[in-house]
Amino acid sequence: MVRLDILKEQQARLSEDIAAMLDSFLIGSVARSPSMSGHNLTTKVQGKTVTLYVRKDIVPKALEMSGRYKVLWSRMQELSKVNLEILRLEHS
Repeated sequence: MVRLDILKEQQARLSEDIAAMLDSFLIGSVARSPSMSGHNLTTKVQGKTVTLYVRKDIVPKALEMSGRYKVLWSRMQELSKVNLEILRLEHS
């Protein structure tokens, strides 16, 4: 199989993986506050760190969504590398 075909397959697989995660991710870290009871979500809003309280009943979902963002980000990095390689091969 030609290198370009392999890369196109990887591109399609990564694109599908990314599309499947787009509707349920959360940017930020969910952690238990040592000085308070409960969990907080820490994220950036317009360049500033913001901490939001996360209700006890939604902590598992928030943790899952935050973890999904980490996977999504790594998939996007992989896709970028594949796209660059495809670009190089198609225009060389």
